[in-house]
Amino acid sequence: QVQLVESGGGSVQSGGSLRLSCELSGYTDNRYCMAWFRQAQGKEREGVAAMDSDGDASTTYADSVKGRFTISYDNDKNTLALEMNDLEPEDTAMYYCAAVNVAHSEPFMPPWLMLNQQTYGYWGQGTQVTVSL
Repeated sequence: QVQLVESGGGSVQSGGSLRLSCELSGYTDNRYCMAWFRQAQGKEREGVAAMDSDGDASTTYADSVKGRFTISYDNDKNTLALEMNDLEPEDTAMYYCAAVNVAHSEPFMPPWLMLNQQTYGYWGQGTQVTVSL
C-alpha cells in the first residue's frame, strides 16, 4: 500500500509562484508513474503533469501549463514536486498527486495515458491553490 500526502498549496496573486510537494510512503522501492491532477470547481479533474520514477525523459505536461510548471521526483526523499510559475487565475483548483506501480520491464507510458486519471490507483487528499488577479 502506498500513501500520498500533498503540501504546499495556498493563495497567490497572478504571476506568482508556488511549489507543491507530495510525499510517498509505503512500498517506495518500486517503480511508479506519478502525476499531478487538478480539479476546479464545477469542472472535471484534468491531468497537469506526469513522470515515471525511472527517468526524467518521461515527463509530460498539459498544454495549458507547458513552460510554466515543472514536475520532478526526489528518489532519496520519495517526494514528487510541482513547481508552478507565472500562475494565472485559471490555475485555481484543488491539486492532487497520484501514483501507480509500473513493472520495471515496461516501457514508458504514452503521454495521453500518463495524464489520464483512470491510470492511477493511489491518490493524495489534495491541496488547494488559489490565484487572484
